[in-house]
Amino acid sequence: MENETIYILAIESSCDDTAAAVLMNQKVISNVVATQKIHEQYGGVVPELASRAHQQNIVPVVHQALAIANIDKKLVSAIAFTRGPGLMGSLLVGTSFAKSLALGLNVPLIEVNHMQAHILAHFITDEENSISPEFPFLAMTISGGHTQIVLVKDYFEMEILGETLDDAVGEAFDKSAKILGLPYPGGPLIDKYAKLGDPHKFKFPKPKVDGLNFSFSGFKTSVLYFIQKAVKENPDFISENLNDICASIQYTIISILMDKLKKAVKQTGIKSVAIGGGVSANSGIRMALKDAEKNHGWFTYIPKFEYCTDNAAMIGIVGYLKYKQEFFSDQSITAQPRYRLSE
Repeated sequence: MENETIYILAIESSCDDTAAAVLMNQKVISNVVATQKIHEQYGGVVPELASRAHQQNIVPVVHQALAIANIDKKLVSAIAFTRGPGLMGSLLVGTSFAKSLALGLNVPLIEVNHMQAHILAHFITDEENSISPEFPFLAMTISGGHTQIVLVKDYFEMEILGETLDDAVGEAFDKSAKILGLPYPGGPLIDKYAKLGDPHKFKFPKPKVDGLNFSFSGFKTSVLYFIQKAVKENPDFISENLNDICASIQYTIISILMDKLKKAVKQTGIKSVAIGGGVSANSGIRMALKDAEKNHGWFTYIPKFEYCTDNAAMIGIVGYLKYKQEFFSDQSITAQPRYRLSE
């Protein structure tokens, strides 16, 4: 198997993006994502609508991934798919399709933990990204549904050192944006306006949470009360101060994340730090990590933008690594919406 060319067809459907990718060993040769626009009018993901859209998108997306990769489906070595965590209806579409396709092609089926994939995306090799972290390293997974600091001892040996006790960091960004009247998804807009504002203009409290755990529900409440009070005094407060408000919100959230990350480095003595998940596309977080590299002597690993948000390439790299170790699943496997990283 050492010199064998392995083609992994990967499928991701954990939330509202239908994605498929083809990997040749550790290299991505196609990575297709169909984004669902329907949720924008509701200000958040509607699970029932998401699963219906996945049903419409999955065949064309897989077909396109194979066409771009320019390989016949008969060359596929295995099918990798997201088993969880995620929305049950969305996961069911991807799981059912992957099982059927593996059965039809008579190839192995490989289940993947979505959060593990965000971490292992750092092992995708291409022209621009050939340096992967060495074990052990610390990974911070930051997304709409997760905030975790993970000790990564090996590809499939991971320990959660800290996680959110309530809301995830992506939720804090999106809900803060909603309070400001920004359209969904608001997190990227906060990042955009923050670049033009003063991060020290407004002060928001940082939650006091023991150990390496996080909490963002109190932070969201403080933003809400602050805006309500300010708008009562000046109805134009948001429009007059939008850049500074966004910069101050972003600064506080990044401070919360970096404080815990610094604590984790101090506790473990591990200075190799990687980030993953949708929020790792945030420019402020990327900059804070680069600063830590200079100021604290860390080795930081920041994924390419296309591997930050939900994508199938990261599912494919886990599929490749599992294929090499023959970690295959059988047809009795089911979707697992609350799939823990340590399971």
